[in-house]
Formats: sequence, structure tokens, C-alpha cells
Amino acid sequence: MRFFTKLLLVLFVFNTILLNAQDNPPKDPNRIIINVDLGRETISKFIYGHFAEHLGHGIYGGIYVGENSTIPNTRGIRNDVVEALKEINPAVVRWPGGCFADTYHWKDGIGPKNQRPSIVNTTWGGVTEDNSFGTHEFLDFCEQIGAEPYICVNVGSGTVQEASEWVEYVNSDAKSPMTELRKKNGRDKPWNVKFWAVGNESWGCGGNMTPDYYTDLYKRFSTYMHGRGLIKVASGGTDPDFDWTETVLKKTQKFRNLVQGYSFHYYTFCHGWNDKTSATQFNENDWFYTMKNTLVMEERLEKHIALMDEYDPQNRIGIMADEWGNWFTVEPGTNPGFLYQQNTLRDAVTAGLYLDIFNNHARRVKMANIAQFVNVLQAMILTKDGQIVKTPSFYVFKMYKVHQDATLLPVNVTCEDYSYDGMTLPSVSASASKDKEGRIHVSLTNIDPHKDKNVEIDLRGSDDLSNASGEIITAPNENDYNDFGQPEKVNIQKFSSFSIKNNILKVDLPSKSVVTIELKK
Repeated sequence: MRFFTKLLLVLFVFNTILLNAQDNPPKDPNRIIINVDLGRETISKFIYGHFAEHLGHGIYGGIYVGENSTIPNTRGIRNDVVEALKEINPAVVRWPGGCFADTYHWKDGIGPKNQRPSIVNTTWGGVTEDNSFGTHEFLDFCEQIGAEPYICVNVGSGTVQEASEWVEYVNSDAKSPMTELRKKNGRDKPWNVKFWAVGNESWGCGGNMTPDYYTDLYKRFSTYMHGRGLIKVASGGTDPDFDWTETVLKKTQKFRNLVQGYSFHYYTFCHGWNDKTSATQFNENDWFYTMKNTLVMEERLEKHIALMDEYDPQNRIGIMADEWGNWFTVEPGTNPGFLYQQNTLRDAVTAGLYLDIFNNHARRVKMANIAQFVNVLQAMILTKDGQIVKTPSFYVFKMYKVHQDATLLPVNVTCEDYSYDGMTLPSVSASASKDKEGRIHVSLTNIDPHKDKNVEIDLRGSDDLSNASGEIITAPNENDYNDFGQPEKVNIQKFSSFSIKNNILKVDLPSKSVVTIELKK
């Protein structure tokens, strides 16, 4: 009898487990819901912006080689770099800095090149700056690549008059000393630049100011920067300085016409400012902390957004994340002040994370500028004499350009953790949009360097979407990169490891990869 009693008990327990399993079937651990019919916000194309500072070989040798160079150029601007950058639809370029902006006096960079005064770039490397690349050259460069210019004026060592006259020189079509000077220097029509930053990192290299002092100075500068339709951007504090943000918002509330944007900077350091590791020689500990510190940016960003929602409920002021990216140790043998680093698959994966975050916060984030364009930090392009390299980050921007000015689609992501040394991070990131032709683009990033993820995506509120194609960026090794004179190791490849039926998209998402899938009827 005891045997039959135990048997009945086992059968009862088994039957209970089975019934519970039927009532509560296990959910796919990697599940994304995309509400195709609930899109309201536009992902500004200016989120796909760039930054070109007078730093190392970012300008000289990277963008500009001079008219007499043997490297093919147009008015001194490298043709190969221009043609490459067109592939990623660069929406906006920020210049001349950065920290350099608050030492830059724009009148030094106009007129005949042989008459322009030289200065020492005390911020970056202590090298001589001959000012051969100035306002006209920068705006020529923007026109060649099809990007909007974004000029940062000198507040730290400059004057209100200097800033006011720069706006007039660039934008005015009235008869005035500044417009006559512009015409004398070869430009008849104004450029009509709309984006103007009033100082850079004024808490530090831009003047070591307090938030109260800076805000008063901002109001004064902004008042005299005249022009219709200008978007004037206030300098933010450090990324965790919420007091600076609140001070600027509170003290400009009564002056709504003076501020249209608020600058936000965030860099990913592998460990910390004084403990930057190699851009190419790293281990999983470095990989994990790079991902972890990148994801911290979203938390910081959301806290600033919450303050802006409190003081600016009408959503008039946009966040301009006008410096972001990875900051690693410079390449061996290069000038530490030039910030030249290689760019690996790790950079591509973090670029996917950053762009997903900016896309998903498009209600408030109206611009973002990766640091920097060429040869500096997380660059799009590296140059050496007459050669160029397109980096893994370049290919992420090329892949993600489909989101520019598209309608953001709300996404809800549930995913497995990426675990390392007792710590965990969400392994999958996503953003999605619908373009003007009705095509839906879903971008996915898997930060787990070891495990593929089976992801199920529920596309709700849409007609049947059965026509699909995909692209992927990945590589065999986390530290693979593209180098001069070598075949590319990291670029865009076709991706087909997915299926779609009844608007359920199932994706086999490889480890350490960035993927974009296009869907249409």
C-alpha cells in the first residue's frame, strides 16, 4: 500500500506541475513588443551628428590638407573623406570645439591664409595652430558633405561683441561692416547657420565657472546673438551635475527666446578617467565595464530630462548630446594630446547602444554629436597620408541612417541578462522607426560576447509585414578592427537569420552584433 500511496502522490504532483505549465506557458526570455501604430515622435536626423575639433589630426591631415597637397582635394578639403562621409548622411557637424572653442578667436581664421596669425593650441598637444582652416573652410566642408553647421562661440576668453559679430558675419544679408568683410573674403551670400552653442563645458575648460555665473553670462551673450530662427544652446554641467541643469533652467525661464537647446556630454571610460585601457588590447572585464558604463548614460540622461520636463513642460528646449563616445588610451607612439585611438567591434556595439538610447528619447533629444569625426576618439574615419580607413563605428552610422527623421515606434524589451563575474546587464538593446514610405526598421544590439539570443518581436498594430531584409555588423573577435592596407574585418554584411509570420518576427541574434531589419508590406 505504501508503494501505491507514494505513486499516487507523485502522479498528483506531476499532474499539478503540468496543469500549471499549461495555464502559464513559459515566455520567451528575449521578447520585444513594438507598437507600430503608436508612433508620435520624430527621430531628428540631427541625432546622427558629428564633432570636428582642432585636436590632433582631426582637422589638419584628417579633413583638411591644403590646396597644394598631393592628396586629391577640393579647396584643401580631402575628396576621399568627403565621399566616404556622404555614405552616412552626416546631418550636422559641431566646430571648432570642444575645449578649443574657448581659446578660438574667429577673426584669426578669415582672410588670406598667409596673413592669418598663428596661435598655440594650449588645450591639445601644445602645437602651433596656423588658422588655415577657419570659418569659410568649415562651412565649405559642411556644404561639400551636405551637413548643417553647428558653431560653438568663445565664452571663456571671448567677448559678447565677438560672438555677436560672428553671427552677423555668417548670417546677415544687410549692409554692414561684417557683411562687407565677408564679401571681401569671397562669400557674397550668407550661410544662414542656425545652430550656435554659447560656450563649451563652462564648468571646466570653458572657464571654471559656477552655474549661476555661467547662466548670467549665457543670457548676456545670447541676447546679442541676433538672427531669426537661431537655435542657441546653453552649456551643460558634468553628466551627473543636476544642480547645473536646474540652475540654467530656472534662471532662463522668463527668457524663453534666449535658449533653445541644452548641451549634455557623456563619455564611456572602460573603468575611469585615470584608468583608460587600450582601444584594441582588452579582456572581458574591460568589455563588460565598457558596456556597463555606456548604459549608465541612459540613467543620467533620464534624470536631466525629468528636470527639463519640470521646468519646460512644453518641451521647447532640446537636449543636445553634442559630445559622446568611447574614450580609451591613445595608440602607442602617438601624441597623448592628440587622442588618436583605434576602433574595434566593441566601439560598434557601444555605438548601437548609444543610438538606441538617443532614438528612444527622441521626444527631448534633438541632437547628438559623436566625438569625433576623423582621427580623434571614436572616429568615423582614420587617415594616414593618402589612405583612409572606415571604422566599425562608421558602419553603425551607415546602418542606422534609416532612422533619420523617421517616426519613433515605442518598444518594450524583455531579455536575458549578460552575466559576468557575478554582475549582470540586459543583453539586448533595440529601437525602431517607420519612415515616410511606410518601411519599418528594427535595430538590435546584443552585447553578450559569447551567447547568441533568440529574440521574438511582436509587431502590433500593423498590416501584414512579410517583405523583409537584414544587415549585420559583427566579427569573430571582440577586438577586431579595420586597418590601413588590410582587408576590412568589421563592416556591414547581409543578414538572413530571421523569419516573420503573422507579424511575429523571430531573430537569431548573434553574440556581439548590431543588426537592422527592414520590414514592409
